[in-house]
Amino acid sequence: MIKAYAITGPTASGKTALSLEIAKRLGCEIISMDSMQIYRGMDIGTAKATAEERAIAPHHCLDLLDPPDTFSANAYKEIAKAAALDIERRGKIPLFVGGTGLYLSTLLRPECESAPESRREYRERIEASLKTEEDRIALWEKLRSIDPESAVATHYNNVRRVIRALEIFDRTGKTKTYFDRLTRETAGEFDILHLTIDIYSRETLYKRIDNRVDIMVKEGLFEEVLSLYNKGLLPPESTAAQAIGYKEIIECLERGEPEDAATDRIKQASRNLAKRQLTWFRHMEGARALYLDTEDGAPRAFADILNEAIDYFKNKE
Repeated sequence: MIKAYAITGPTASGKTALSLEIAKRLGCEIISMDSMQIYRGMDIGTAKATAEERAIAPHHCLDLLDPPDTFSANAYKEIAKAAALDIERRGKIPLFVGGTGLYLSTLLRPECESAPESRREYRERIEASLKTEEDRIALWEKLRSIDPESAVATHYNNVRRVIRALEIFDRTGKTKTYFDRLTRETAGEFDILHLTIDIYSRETLYKRIDNRVDIMVKEGLFEEVLSLYNKGLLPPESTAAQAIGYKEIIECLERGEPEDAATDRIKQASRNLAKRQLTWFRHMEGARALYLDTEDGAPRAFADILNEAIDYFKNKE
């Protein structure tokens, strides 16, 4: 079993600074766990580790693909696993760092027979056929006849989950419940000590996000996006073109809107992402919260946060 550490948390919460210090003190190499840092040329907008930061601690799973290329969580797991094994062979500790909760969940998922990845065409075809509430209920009833446990756990208005469960059965002849149970009963390949950065004051987090976006703009975010866009490297159907910062700038460019409008949208989209990330990591089993502030919203000293993180990792080994 691969033993590793993980630091997760919302965007702009300080994962990079914390991970670099932990890497220095505990002998770690960092494995990026960010779904957009895998793309070459997308550096400023994804807050990718700089050359100076990579000199402090080796980084892995960066710059794997060109922006038009597709990628999956399962592909990430294979590459990250190879990196972690290589790090272990050199006597170091793998340290996963990032805000893509799906990647961490995939790492922790046991290696066993798994449900096929979703196909957008399948979902869109069924969604297009659902015109009324009665249609949605009928679709749910179909799921109940096939996989009653999944149906009970899914409201008929949660169309995507209903469709996903039906797709699994249509393509494999096995239910979503079967695959879920198999996953629970099989041991995983990773033993990961997971610290997730959290914060009591939402307003403080939003200020950190706004400040980070302003810094990105000063560092050349617009120029980076325009360069990729003009080279045809951000086609509208690509995942990379949906990345926060890139999507908003492209939209404003195509609409002829000013840069300030794009900046404001990036800040709002980043706040929305942070809320989703907080929800995801707060509900992950085994995650230990590491707070940036006290319950009354007062900021904690970085040294205290760092020491708490180091103590957690060392005492849990």
